[in-house]
This record gives sequence, C-alpha cells and structure tokens, in this order.
Amino acid sequence: MIAVQHADFDAGQLIRELHERSQGQAGAVASFVGYVRDYSASQPTQELFLEHYPGMCEQELADIAQQAMQRWDIVQSTIVHRVGALSRQQQIVFVGIASAHRGDAFAACEYIMDALKTRAPFWKRETLADGKAFWVQARSSDQQRLEKWAGQQEDTTQARTPEQEGHK
Repeated sequence: MIAVQHADFDAGQLIRELHERSQGQAGAVASFVGYVRDYSASQPTQELFLEHYPGMCEQELADIAQQAMQRWDIVQSTIVHRVGALSRQQQIVFVGIASAHRGDAFAACEYIMDALKTRAPFWKRETLADGKAFWVQARSSDQQRLEKWAGQQEDTTQARTPEQEGHK
C-alpha cells in the first residue's frame, strides 16, 4: 500500500492492517515512523511544509517498494507520507514491512527510508519560530546511506536453517 496524503495516520492501525494483509505468512513486522523535528538546535521549527509531484511521487514510492521486494523476502509493505503544513512533532512518514524473517523486515524498512529520502520527489520548506523560511536542501549523508545499499545484495534464494533464524 502506498499513500501520499494530508491527513494524519494511525501507525498502530497501519501495522495491524499490514499484518492482516500478510495472511499468516509474516513472522515479523518492522516499522518506522518519522516525525517533524527542529532543524536547528538554536531555533525551534514552527512548520514544515511538504510539496510533492502527484502521480510521479506515488510511482517512485511504488518502485522503491518493488526494489525492496526483489532484494528481500517481503510479504507486504506499506508506505504513507504526509504532505502539506505540519507542525513540529507531528508524524510525517510511516514505513512498514511484513516478512517471514526479522532480518529481511529490518533491512527492507531501512532501505526504503534511505531510498525515499533521496529519490522521492518531495520538497520541504521549513519555517522557524522567528519566521525565517527556507527550502531544505538534500544532505550528502542521505545520499551516502543510499549508496551503501548498492554494494550489498541480499541472497534470498538460500533457505535459512532454524539456527540462522534464532530458533533452537
């Protein structure tokens, strides 16, 4: 499921729906919730305004989710990203992964967030408490996090033993 929306979301409900959609095939669900935070330690954030390219944005999120499904053993995924005016501490993004194994769920969740931060066509305008507003620039650290995945290719074709999965 992919959604780009103005409305807030219920992370607990999204997790329950993700688990239900997995129809008993998932032994693990990993999730990430991102929040609007202060841009600067010296000046609180008043508002973060997110714009997106409708249609293209949803397609890019779907492509990112599909790439994660090709790399890891994922049963289902959910990506919800908010747009519009958001206040500090409000939820901004949810990523949830249902998988047979926790390692795949954790890795896919992290990969999707790293790819989303650099590839999805969102633009963020931050307004600080003093009224200063500016467009948030891409960070090189976000690009570096995504590039780390280029050299890592998970082999999901090998069967895992119970010992590898932590079962005794």
